[in-house]
Amino acid sequence: MNRFAGATLSWTIADRIVRVTLHHLPANEIGSATLGDLERLADALPDLERDARALVLHSSVDAGFSAGADLGELFARMQQLGPAERTGGVRDFLERIHRVLDALDATPLTTIAAVHGIVFGGGFELALACDLIVADRSARFAFPELRLGLVPGFGGVPRLRRDACGAAVRDLLLTGRSVGADRAHQLGFVSALAGEGRQLDVALGTAAQVARFDAVAAAAAKRFAKTIPRDELAREIDLFCELFARPEVQEALRRFVERDDPLPWLPAAPERRP
Repeated sequence: MNRFAGATLSWTIADRIVRVTLHHLPANEIGSATLGDLERLADALPDLERDARALVLHSSVDAGFSAGADLGELFARMQQLGPAERTGGVRDFLERIHRVLDALDATPLTTIAAVHGIVFGGGFELALACDLIVADRSARFAFPELRLGLVPGFGGVPRLRRDACGAAVRDLLLTGRSVGADRAHQLGFVSALAGEGRQLDVALGTAAQVARFDAVAAAAAKRFAKTIPRDELAREIDLFCELFARPEVQEALRRFVERDDPLPWLPAAPERRP
């Protein structure tokens, strides 16, 4: 399937580059609809790999790349279930999103996330599944999950540890604060910076360079340079479900959903730019 137009994302293929566009308003929250479209992308990868050499993932939404999990949908669905069913439902969702991100992580295509604005929580984790992250100057990255009594659940911590030192990972995880594109580049998980609004152009230029290389050699190089921490990813799901079962988390989710801030996914005290 070389072309797809879904409710939350679309893709096309040209010049051996798959261009995937996230377009789910207001901020590409990852709920059941987005997960379903991401699963269609994962299922299509074997066909896309025959015709392409690179994949660029970006957002057409002004707010940014992605605000992460759709917590409003999650809370509403969980209220209809008992405690045991809630945990089972969350585990099923996490296992599905892990399958998608593992497929993106493992595809022989060179994958590039072109990000701007908010790259938070599950959106940050989606970007980290890609081989390269190109960020414009507006991009900000955060793991705000501890504010809800949770840890990242889409594979973010094990994947971030591949690219950044342990101190940086703990800083992002334990403080919940956001970092800008320059700092993310210094920490090593952003591979290239772009002028504001230029991240897609830079990513497509990088993908065009990649597309000129031998596909077999490129895939071998990726397998050699990028391992998938499967054991840690499995433990992350267990830890998330264990924490999610606590009543404190249900109360924190309720408070979050009932907030009337215009942008409730933003951290309460973001890091100041120098």
